[in-house]
Amino acid sequence: MANAEQIKSLLRSHSNKDDARFFATAMQVAADASRKGNRVLADEIRKLVDQSRGKGESKRAISIASPSVKLGELLTMSSSQVRLNDMVLAPREKGRLERILQEQKQIDMIRSHGLEPRRKLLLSGPPGCGKTMTASALAGELGLPLFTVRLDGLITKFLGETATKLRSIFEAIEKNRAVYLFDEFDAIGNRRGMLNEVGEMRRIVNSFLMLIEHSQSNSLIISATNDAAALDAALFRRFDVLLEMPRPSQELIVAALKNNLSGVKKSRIAYKTFAEAAHELSFAEIRKVCDEAIKEMLLSGAEKLSTEHLLTALDERRDFLSDHQFTQ
Repeated sequence: MANAEQIKSLLRSHSNKDDARFFATAMQVAADASRKGNRVLADEIRKLVDQSRGKGESKRAISIASPSVKLGELLTMSSSQVRLNDMVLAPREKGRLERILQEQKQIDMIRSHGLEPRRKLLLSGPPGCGKTMTASALAGELGLPLFTVRLDGLITKFLGETATKLRSIFEAIEKNRAVYLFDEFDAIGNRRGMLNEVGEMRRIVNSFLMLIEHSQSNSLIISATNDAAALDAALFRRFDVLLEMPRPSQELIVAALKNNLSGVKKSRIAYKTFAEAAHELSFAEIRKVCDEAIKEMLLSGAEKLSTEHLLTALDERRDFLSDHQFTQ
């Protein structure tokens, strides 16, 4: 059940018509119930929150009370049903994520010994290799809302405004426990001193360095980038975990293929042949290939999915990517 502080927060937010704070607190109550083993109650609370946000709409922009900045323009909140077991991960990466979850679930115990749990993560790797899904899975496992930072609202042309907005985001991080995702992080974390750098970008990096270093919240802060080499070197030591998420190996391609085709009637599939042909693709592209192969099976009237369906869809996808140089 909700503790006294959560009950007071619910009442205050209801009185102030602050839906964002109300929903965030309700999700915290759900997370507490889940940690105590009452998953039925936790699931019911999450469903009620989703229904209240917009009749089942799972993702929408929100507004959080702030004296200076409308955070509805900066953050998008969603509730995640993704779990780590929904992902195809190498044992090393999965083990590190499980350790983060373990520490997050034992925050009070860890801090009682004068230590801090891992809660500042930097994920790097090519597009479509699981960075965003990792943030969703951590939020889902912890029963916390996922807030994604909207770069279109954060970065502006006005002097000092982006740094002000960053401070408002970190104020929300301190007040509302959740998972906060800075996607495409290289847009705000570029190396200082680059030839094409402008003074405003240097101030943004400096602001982020200061804010994340001094953050002592219970929230998870996740930054994701496709180009870690472009980041300022001083950023790396501010994170507790640096996790590389490369393109999948042949073994993981086979696992992803089986995962995407579960529940689909299929003939004997040459998984190794597909994996060898798809070695340069990301998890997201493999999922698209599977979807196209299933549609071809349905449209052709075939009763079962075949290796030929998959290889044809793969060839089409590779041609498309090659023509547009998306695999570079």
